[in-house]
Amino acid sequence: MSGREHSDESSKRRVAYVYSPEYIETCDTLSKVPNRASMVHSLIEAYGLLQHMSVLKPRAATMEEMAMFHTDSYLEHLHKISQDGDNDDPQSADYGLGYDCPVVEGIFDYAAAVGGATLTAAECLLDQKYEVAINWAGGWHHAKKDEASGFCYVNDAVLGILKLREKYERVLYVDVDLHHGDGVEEAFSFTSKVMTVSLHKFSPGFFPGTGDLCDTGLGKGRWYAVNIPLEDGIQDDRYFQVFTSVMQEVRSQFNPEAVLMQLGADTMAGDPMCSFNMTPVGVAKCLLHVLQWQLPTLLLGGGGYNLANTARCWTFLTATVLGKTLSSEIPDHELKQTLNLSSNCSKRQQ
Repeated sequence: MSGREHSDESSKRRVAYVYSPEYIETCDTLSKVPNRASMVHSLIEAYGLLQHMSVLKPRAATMEEMAMFHTDSYLEHLHKISQDGDNDDPQSADYGLGYDCPVVEGIFDYAAAVGGATLTAAECLLDQKYEVAINWAGGWHHAKKDEASGFCYVNDAVLGILKLREKYERVLYVDVDLHHGDGVEEAFSFTSKVMTVSLHKFSPGFFPGTGDLCDTGLGKGRWYAVNIPLEDGIQDDRYFQVFTSVMQEVRSQFNPEAVLMQLGADTMAGDPMCSFNMTPVGVAKCLLHVLQWQLPTLLLGGGGYNLANTARCWTFLTATVLGKTLSSEIPDHELKQTLNLSSNCSKRQQ
């Protein structure tokens, strides 16, 4: 065994992990993070963590399920161009398809797979068989109801929250990706039933350009959007300090019944975004702060463009959920050489 228990409470958690070989193969086709899903799963498997979780096979989302958030016209267009990978359709630009979100054959099937996997994770929290559900290949928080954006073709986080809302009155969305969770915030900006909290980089010209401190929601949703802009170079200790001070107030004021957390790994030191200087240890402390509330919690991935570091990060977070301590020696598995050749996850940027 590569991991040993370090917490009675966490080792007793009932955890569901959404996985099938077909799902991972589909997610590996995403051009911005090629084969990342395989790298993440292979490392989790190599550390022996699967034996401590229930592995749930995801289903694809139906057109009707994705239309819980996305418009029919957007979904129909995505389906049409997906069948032949038509990059020349003049309507595609109107739906955000092109530069950041290239049209490739099968992209609708990818969107349905990711959306369905997050719905599978959410559903297993509704009957309370599980306390935590994980879909590391999800977390595509930029997609709008009628538009792809920032590598995101479907907003599976929004679909997951809507599913949780079928049972839970108040759902908290927590986003620690480097980028503002604009698509999720916009989806729920007029409601007091979902509070969105996003910690992110905010500076002129940095995508998506939203998430200022003064953006707090609209109408009935006023004060139910919380944005924490952070400057480049932030490290674990300061980040955790900010995170806990905000989250204590959020919990006190909102009193959530369920949580969906997006854990994009593009905040890691060594990520090509070259912005924050976080390590998996710092993110894990933030995750544990939320898990100690003992609420139904759905965990998603997101950004993370140093693929090996992202695999390390999400494997470390999986171990954290399970109350396991990982050996620093990476176990033998098919992608070990790739992981060893990449820059060390804890290496600080100069």
